[in-house]
Amino acid sequence: MSLFDKMKDAAAAAAQTAVPGGNIPPSAVITFAELPENLEQMKALPEASLDSPYKTAALAVSTFCVYAVDPDSAKPMLEFLRGPKGPLSNMEMQFIRDRLMDSKYVPFSYFEGAVPGNDYRPDEPYKINFFTDKYSFDNEGYVKLNVRSGGADSPRQVVLRRKGDQWFLWDQFILVGIRKPKSDDPWA
Repeated sequence: MSLFDKMKDAAAAAAQTAVPGGNIPPSAVITFAELPENLEQMKALPEASLDSPYKTAALAVSTFCVYAVDPDSAKPMLEFLRGPKGPLSNMEMQFIRDRLMDSKYVPFSYFEGAVPGNDYRPDEPYKINFFTDKYSFDNEGYVKLNVRSGGADSPRQVVLRRKGDQWFLWDQFILVGIRKPKSDDPWA
């Protein structure tokens, strides 16, 4: 066996034993009996421990649902989820506002049962399923979770950053266009 073959075999063995993301499972379903409507309700949930990227991501999606109807209540919720990243800038607030202006249904589309045909009304209890892929652990200390929308063909992402034992919202790619709800679609 040549030196090159030994190096290649050692690299292959290391790749098989390395676990991207450490103890983060490949997927998780987070269930809410009710969606929190303000920071106090959010902090009362077990998911507010932020000890899992899945918990933080689910709270982020639920917070964007709140933002669609009550931006003033959602802002402190988002800032809690951002942790050390700090308060939202005016530009970030305007970005969210612009994305939800004519499509308040988008964040609801990530919960199970929410599809265009029922105007993105999710099933209760509210369940959201996140999963990882081969790109989820590209950057150390971060994880990019995927989530499916009932109105899109490809998954969207939420990026979380770890600090200590907690995961904080770093970025999101979920406030993007999806199919219109049936009630807004003149072709339906």
